[in-house]
Amino acid sequence: MVRGTGLVMVAALALACSATTTQFVSTQKAPDAQPLAFRNAKVVAVVMAIDPVLRREAEDTLAHEITERGAQGVAMYTILDEVDPASEDGARRALEAAQMKGVIVMRPVAKEKQVVSVNASRGTAGTEVYYPSYYGNGYYAHGWGDPYPSTIRTATIVSVETLVYSLEQNKLVWSGLSKTTNPEHVADFVKELADAVADELEKEQLISG
Repeated sequence: MVRGTGLVMVAALALACSATTTQFVSTQKAPDAQPLAFRNAKVVAVVMAIDPVLRREAEDTLAHEITERGAQGVAMYTILDEVDPASEDGARRALEAAQMKGVIVMRPVAKEKQVVSVNASRGTAGTEVYYPSYYGNGYYAHGWGDPYPSTIRTATIVSVETLVYSLEQNKLVWSGLSKTTNPEHVADFVKELADAVADELEKEQLISG
């Protein structure tokens, strides 16, 4: 996909687990950044996924979220279905011919597994109980009757790098690194990430609510 042309967000796609949470761990705004004037303008949604089915579902969802925020979201596969690192010139010509004013790109950055231990009777780890004796209703009976941990849960953490570029100036306006815990469905994850990014851009007064 074209680098440095338009509104660019780099993100991650879906992994199976339970509840989802997205938080930005770092953000940076260019000192001379101006509000992004994309209302009613065409903005293309790009998802850098190898799986074409997943890519199309994610791009459709992202394009819908862009439209919901006042621009005209267009899925990239409807403009240029086959893309690769060597197709920058072709992608740029296609976007210019379609009169696109911005580009939002989502790309997997990193994922990690985090093990969380939960004890059935104590709820969470770290609760200290004082037992003066080992036997005779002491720690022996407690420890073996309630071994720690009784439950192991694994959380999936997806890291997302987000970059926002101005097409007119061809410069970086805003960047951020976010982490999402346990993303489940592609559409739900894309929507949640779009909400989180929009909130950050509103805080920085780069877009209006």
